[in-house]
Amino acid sequence: MRLFQFRPVKRPSPAPPAVAPYRITGGILLFCFVSIAAYAQEAPYNSSTISGLGTRNIGSARMSGRISAIAGAREPSGKITLFVGAASGGVWKSDDGGTRYHPVFDEQAVQSIGAIALDPKNSKNVWVGTGESWTRNSVSIGDGIYKSTDGGETWTHAGLEKSERIAKIAVSPKDSNTVFACVPGALWSDSPDRGLYKTTDGGKMWKQILKGPNASTGCTTVAIDPNNPDVMFASMWDFRRKGWEYRSGGESPTASSASGLFHSTDGGTTWNEITPDANKGFPKKPYGRIAVAIAPSNAKRIYAFVESPESALFVSDDAGVTWDKRDKSQWMVWRPFYFANLIVDPRNPDRLFLSPMAP
Repeated sequence: MRLFQFRPVKRPSPAPPAVAPYRITGGILLFCFVSIAAYAQEAPYNSSTISGLGTRNIGSARMSGRISAIAGAREPSGKITLFVGAASGGVWKSDDGGTRYHPVFDEQAVQSIGAIALDPKNSKNVWVGTGESWTRNSVSIGDGIYKSTDGGETWTHAGLEKSERIAKIAVSPKDSNTVFACVPGALWSDSPDRGLYKTTDGGKMWKQILKGPNASTGCTTVAIDPNNPDVMFASMWDFRRKGWEYRSGGESPTASSASGLFHSTDGGTTWNEITPDANKGFPKKPYGRIAVAIAPSNAKRIYAFVESPESALFVSDDAGVTWDKRDKSQWMVWRPFYFANLIVDPRNPDRLFLSPMAP
């Protein structure tokens, strides 16, 4: 960076006296800079030099300062344990409801986090999916999914090495070894590794249980009925980033897209797509990204945020059979790579939180 620049002014004779002050000032500044640089090289530097300074956040506030995942649990003692994942800053843990945090993932090979989930039956079991899922052009990538059985003290790599990014993890409320992981897939290229994966042995083996019809469609969201874990909803997203453009859905707003919302009643063995023909009130294709959530206190209440030429929030009160269109305001229109999370109040099915990730 150039701090100062002095240019002589071209004038008819006698020009030299007119530019002399600039030259003198430039010489003085040059002398000062050289003197300061020489002093800086000679000054001793050790821990005592900065021992009296406090710490402060100096960024990065835009490219890597995003919080990409959070999970929490109320412990038997009454305290709340929180795990927070940063876009490229690892995993942080709080044992006192968010008053203080300490890093617990620094020793792992990657620091870009996409998803965190706690076992509903045992909060010591923590799952972390690496690779940020907000797919802007500056995101870092991950190397799969990690598992801790001691509250984040130690970690084991549990597979999905080629996933590049994991957007969502869901643990069965009845079986700690049954876990689902959403893989949107590679950002810049086709990939056969996209889709929804399931393990029934705690991460030793994974099976792809939902796959898109093309190599650019992956899974971004999965929601499990807390009372009957065989009932699930999952959303698939057709997307691609290129150096000169970004595509969410088809090649144009009206082109065909492989994005869609799917429903299973047998734990993910078979799936049926939610369509406007079979499910009255659901919007017409094409779709971009879709978010879905099940109300914990009323599993028949389903929310779906659908990106489309007419993006809106849709609600079902019969477990996805029929749908009503709700909010279609500007609050429902977000860039797909900073898409929204839907969180339903665990006690009030009418209370919905929309958490858009905005730059």
